Amino acid sequence: MMRRHETVGAHVVASVARAHPEETAAQALARMTAEKPTSVELLLVVDAHGKLVGVVPMAKLFALDGATPLSEAVVRDFPSVAPNVDQEHAASLALHHGVDALPVVDAEGCPLGVMPSQALLQVLRREHVEDLHVLSGIRRETAFARHAIEDPPLRSVRHRLPWLLAGLAGSALATAAMASFEATLRQTIAVAFFVPAIVYLADAIGTQSEAIAVRGLSLTRSGIAHLLSAELRTGMLLGAILGAISFPFVLGAFGDLRLAGAVAAALFAAGSIAAIVGLLFPWLLARMRRDPAYGSGPIATIIQDVLSLLVYLAVVRAFGL
Repeated sequence: MMRRHETVGAHVVASVARAHPEETAAQALARMTAEKPTSVELLLVVDAHGKLVGVVPMAKLFALDGATPLSEAVVRDFPSVAPNVDQEHAASLALHHGVDALPVVDAEGCPLGVMPSQALLQVLRREHVEDLHVLSGIRRETAFARHAIEDPPLRSVRHRLPWLLAGLAGSALATAAMASFEATLRQTIAVAFFVPAIVYLADAIGTQSEAIAVRGLSLTRSGIAHLLSAELRTGMLLGAILGAISFPFVLGAFGDLRLAGAVAAALFAAGSIAAIVGLLFPWLLARMRRDPAYGSGPIATIIQDVLSLLVYLAVVRAFGL
């Protein structure tokens, strides 16, 4: 369940400027001068029943002729949010529409106040810092995590060890995969030389996809099918370029056409898979109502490493090495 301090309701400023559509710009300004509202970023225009009709941004209000009715200047499709909406979603909505503040309305459409620009900036910074901590494996005790660099060793271990234990289990799988290809490695020892490079490059591609997904999933309005398709094409292009660059170097260094082809093909396949995993894992966590930043932790990394290793060894076997 979402915590109260992470919703828009925690940032609502109730003292805002309000007016009716039939009032003029001069009347609205005179009322603001008399009432002295706390927030003066938006003028909320409401009907006779108190429901939000739209808003007039303050810069636009000051530019109006004093006799202009607000009904002629009101922005009726201005974005608004409910008080129980996640604060990060509200900040992303404001960025998407290019606005500095958001009206907050109840279930009936009546304005409760405004989420001001200062609150939106604070939310964006706080969420960004939290994501950076999660990238480091910090998951719980968020209040303490903001000062993680000053934490005593025992607390740091408690934050980071669960992720690393999962990575240890994944490394055991990678070791088992290598052991199953012992005969291939004995026959062509050069196959083992390229394991670190292929795993690293695939992991780097996946990490780029993760970093994009962590922030991008909360900002984009595109569907997951479109995002996966685009990321797959990106991974394929990156893998193909890296494979093409590596091919002549491997061939020149080892004089083995099959080995050079296997390394190039493995880079292409592993890069394509890593890009998909890098996007899909954060998306799955977001669907589970967890912060997508968790997808950039050691879990996604070890999944990419194991898959890259399996792909490379399978390609090597397919090339008859």
